Amino acid sequence: MRFHKVAFVAADSEPADRAFRLLTATYGNLPAGEADVIVALGGDGFMLETLHRHIDRQVPIYGMNRGSVGFLMNVYSEVHLLERLERAELVRLHPLAMKAVTGAGESHQALAINEVSLLRETRQAAKIRIRVDGRVRLEELVCDGILVATPAGSTAYNLSAHGPIIPMGAGVLALTSISAFRPRRWRGALLSHKALVSFEILDNDKRPVSAVADYTEVRDVVSVEVREDRDIGLNLLFDPEHNLEERILAEQFLP
Repeated sequence: MRFHKVAFVAADSEPADRAFRLLTATYGNLPAGEADVIVALGGDGFMLETLHRHIDRQVPIYGMNRGSVGFLMNVYSEVHLLERLERAELVRLHPLAMKAVTGAGESHQALAINEVSLLRETRQAAKIRIRVDGRVRLEELVCDGILVATPAGSTAYNLSAHGPIIPMGAGVLALTSISAFRPRRWRGALLSHKALVSFEILDNDKRPVSAVADYTEVRDVVSVEVREDRDIGLNLLFDPEHNLEERILAEQFLP
């Protein structure tokens, strides 16, 4: 791949700002709307923000880590950037589409690149009924919450909640409980990426629940639907020696 119009964007942090000033002085900088590639400087959170901000254009985004974890980022370097962009491998992601309905009857829609999570709002555990493709699979889950994660998001909140790491291209989503109380032994399920997952909040007046798609939160929901949106593609660029598929595989063998 050859890119001729590069835009740099940076997180609001001193390391990211310093990198932004150095790189734009070396390579120049175009407005993001005119670029054929965007270089994002920051951490994973900033990468998610950048992906969401440019989701309609589907412009390739190459991240360099100026944050903490940087799972979705490449190693930072100020040299040979154009050559790295030419050698980079493209990974195409599809987000989750969330539709949430509140107790007031309001409907909200949002997209999630990592996960859609349902979380209790008070000291009392949530009670949630789970349907997959219209069929009730779990009549009542008593829990702190539950989430649906993409392969790219399976190493984030999903992994912290003891969910499975999913290889890219596996064609599955993770359905993972968060501190399940009843049934205690149910940890979750692997679902086809084509599945429609529906959640019904039981006793919602007493046990309110919020729904979060990445960083979009809807409070006091009574029902939530989640499915993968195959009509939207997000393009990430990774160095060949440290691509996303290898990172996800390697994460499963960490001690």
